[in-house]
Amino acid sequence: MFAEASLSVWGWGGLGVVLFLITFGPFAIFYLAFYIVCFVGGGFAVTLLFGKTNSEKHLERCEHSYLPATPAGILKTLDEMRLEIKPIKIDRRLTGSSFIDEPLQQVIQFALRDYIQYWYYTLSEDESFLLEIRQTVQNALVQFSTRSKEVDWQPYFTTRLVDDFATHLRVFRKAQERLTDRDDPKQRESSEEMLESFFEAEVEMERKICRDVVCTSPKDEEGFLRDLCEVLLYLLLPPGDFHNKNMRYFLREVLARGVLLPLINQLSDPDYLNQLVIWMIRDSSCNYEAFMTILKLTDKPTELEAVKDKVLEELQYLRSLDTAGDDINMIKNQINSLLFVKKVCETRIQRLQSGKEVDAMKLAASFGKLCIIPLEHILVHNIALQFFMDYMQQMGAQADLFFWLTVEGYRVTAQQQLEVMQSWQKDGKKQGSQTKGLLKAAALGVYEQYLSDKASPRVQVDEASITNLGEKLNKEDPTPEIFDDIQRKVYDKMLRDERYYPSFKQHPLYVRMLAELDMLKEPSYRGSDDGDGESFNGSPTGSINLSLDDLTNASADEILQLHAYISDTGVCNDHGKTYALYAITVFRKNADGSEDTWKTYRRYSDFHDFHMRITEQFENLTTILKLPGKKTFNNMDRDFLEKRKKDLNAYLQLLLNPEMVKACPSLTPYIYDFLENKAYSKGKGDFARKMDTFVNPLRSSMRNVSNAVKSFPDSLAEGMNKMSDNMGRMSERLGQDIKQSIFKVPPLIPKSDIGPEHCRVSAQLDDNVDDNIPLRVMLLLMDEIFDLKERNQWLRRNIKNLLQQLIRATYGDTINRKIVDHVDFMTSPEQVADYVKRFRDSYWPNGILAETPPRRDKSIRMRTRVAAKTSLLGIMPDELKHIIGAETTRKGILRVFDMFQHQQLNRRLVYVLLEGFLETMFPQCKFPELFIKLHSRSPRTHRYSQRLKASSLKR
Repeated sequence: MFAEASLSVWGWGGLGVVLFLITFGPFAIFYLAFYIVCFVGGGFAVTLLFGKTNSEKHLERCEHSYLPATPAGILKTLDEMRLEIKPIKIDRRLTGSSFIDEPLQQVIQFALRDYIQYWYYTLSEDESFLLEIRQTVQNALVQFSTRSKEVDWQPYFTTRLVDDFATHLRVFRKAQERLTDRDDPKQRESSEEMLESFFEAEVEMERKICRDVVCTSPKDEEGFLRDLCEVLLYLLLPPGDFHNKNMRYFLREVLARGVLLPLINQLSDPDYLNQLVIWMIRDSSCNYEAFMTILKLTDKPTELEAVKDKVLEELQYLRSLDTAGDDINMIKNQINSLLFVKKVCETRIQRLQSGKEVDAMKLAASFGKLCIIPLEHILVHNIALQFFMDYMQQMGAQADLFFWLTVEGYRVTAQQQLEVMQSWQKDGKKQGSQTKGLLKAAALGVYEQYLSDKASPRVQVDEASITNLGEKLNKEDPTPEIFDDIQRKVYDKMLRDERYYPSFKQHPLYVRMLAELDMLKEPSYRGSDDGDGESFNGSPTGSINLSLDDLTNASADEILQLHAYISDTGVCNDHGKTYALYAITVFRKNADGSEDTWKTYRRYSDFHDFHMRITEQFENLTTILKLPGKKTFNNMDRDFLEKRKKDLNAYLQLLLNPEMVKACPSLTPYIYDFLENKAYSKGKGDFARKMDTFVNPLRSSMRNVSNAVKSFPDSLAEGMNKMSDNMGRMSERLGQDIKQSIFKVPPLIPKSDIGPEHCRVSAQLDDNVDDNIPLRVMLLLMDEIFDLKERNQWLRRNIKNLLQQLIRATYGDTINRKIVDHVDFMTSPEQVADYVKRFRDSYWPNGILAETPPRRDKSIRMRTRVAAKTSLLGIMPDELKHIIGAETTRKGILRVFDMFQHQQLNRRLVYVLLEGFLETMFPQCKFPELFIKLHSRSPRTHRYSQRLKASSLKR
């Protein structure tokens, strides 16, 4: 029975299994096991959760059974506090000016939104922290605004700011000089060597401070900014906010790493500064000569390669254009210009790579074919006279030159004083004897200084002339022409004696003089419209039959009936040379009422030659007639030709103005000769036209000295002082020789025990006799830019006079008052609000944070360098080149540009300006001592102090 029952169980069980597998498949057993496990696990989880809930309820009932019940008032208060929305009240007043507060509030809102809120809301929704941050920032801005209103910014902008920049430039120049003295060319070009040399020069200049660690180590720079920001927060924040460490550290990090560090990174980026230079002088047109000069002077092959690549790209584009008619000539001219630039780049690259750099002055001297500048022009030009002075001093004949110059000054002053005396006599004033006495004393002073037996050195002329002059001085009243005979002999001696002017023309100083006068330039390329070719001969169509050979006999009344205008302009090609041609339509009304009409064709070089002719004959026209500029890059462009046509038309109409003709009747033949239908016969060659920019300043130099003296007709003594400013003390050596002469003039910068090269630029201000601080600082800045300290006092005084003219033309006589007004204007609420708006719009265009611009391609950055140098060199006024010299001007401008191409040095300048700003903003705080401590990490400072101690012990 048991066996049957067991069999039936297994049978039915097996049958069930078989049916289960047939019904649900072979994997059904696994599904079954899974269902059973889920069932058991679910039951366990439900039991656990149910027990946990019941246990918590039980414990809560037990707790309430032992603790007293909470009062209902506290619970109600807590509920109300949870439901209450805390109101945000912000005082929007910051600076006291609604013009500034409105955009400044927007900047604060944008900054909080993009730098704090975007991560804070991921941590908390409580806005009380954001409210406290905003309130703290506003409190700091209020304190900052209050402090700035209490500061007199004029000394900072006119003295401290310029001094910091000039001192930085001085340190850079000293570093360059040290690298130049090294024999290894790789060391001279190494940026690491430049940094080492620069900061060594800085510690010698500053003595207690060296910023090398801050500028070269990112970690130390961040530490410096944190320390500085903590000091600023102490000065600007309320005590409660400052002592809140969490708030203070948070603001310190945001200010140091989120504001100051990115700003310093941008301001020290050379590429950004180059773009800034181009933007600041964007209104000036591109100057062809400056561009070609930069290409020929650059020592960076990467710059030349970048320009060459852009030229090839432009050439490919121009060659792909499908044009016809007049446009084809313009495109051909552009292609020729680009091919010339390409050739210049390739030649310069080849020279740099081969290491065979060509010295233009040595090359010109070796050829021996130099421009000959007459002695009479040299004696009245600042630059040329400086080099001739140096040569004459080397030859020991400076007394002859100084005598000639002093007599020129004496003549001007004497003529002026005699004119004043005559005007006094007409008015019934009796001061003639006093004037004559002073004039005689001045003449005797010149005689004693240069011609008497006691003179040292003495001017060597024949004794008969000196004796005759002495008798005249004793018996007669001196006249302006009393020294003319001896002066003429001295001039002939300098001109003909082989030791002086003839030898000077073969001396290296003469070549350097030509370089300063820009007379060593290479010939311009063939696309110039003022080139060397002859004028176009007559009408290109041959259709004009009118002959005007007899026009030169016309009277002034007849020329009143003459009218002309430039009717057309075009580009001509003559034997491969391209130039612009201007068609002038001329109308003449005859006495019988008939009218003659003809056309004549002139080039720009013809206009230039004509202008030179008439201004030589009629000097008063130089201030009335202004000829358009000579040469601009891409001068065959249609727009440029139209602009020049308009300017030449205005020049022509002013020339034909009846009032002009009445004022200068003898001008008539020149005008007829220029407007005749014939080949214009140039009175000047190409050399003369190039010399024009040199001769014109020469011609007017002595007149300017005369006008400077005549503008102060007070007394002979004052006139002699004015004259001595321009003629006396030509050099420091001359000043030592004539200390007791009548031309005593205090030196511009007296020497001190400490070398001026080893101190800040502003250290020389206290010794200056001039009261005009802005002018003095500008003069010192020019000394650093153009390295003029090695020049003699003659040149330095002319630079001073030039600056005085420029400043007075800009600000008037009350220069200090004008500068104060200008500073007030630049810091007015409207201007400050405009600055804030510009910052807001550039940083958050349309209210959205601007994206970080990607780093620009290297070739673009190199072309930007070339463009920035070209712009800087192009804006230099010709007057400055005539006073300082073209070569000196180029070197000074390129020195300033090179200074800004080192990022670490730019960081140093930014920190110097920041330190000066903070010292001015918080004068009562000991920021100078603080900066000494903050920069004490520099090992150079310790090494320099140890060297000073060692040297003092040796003494």
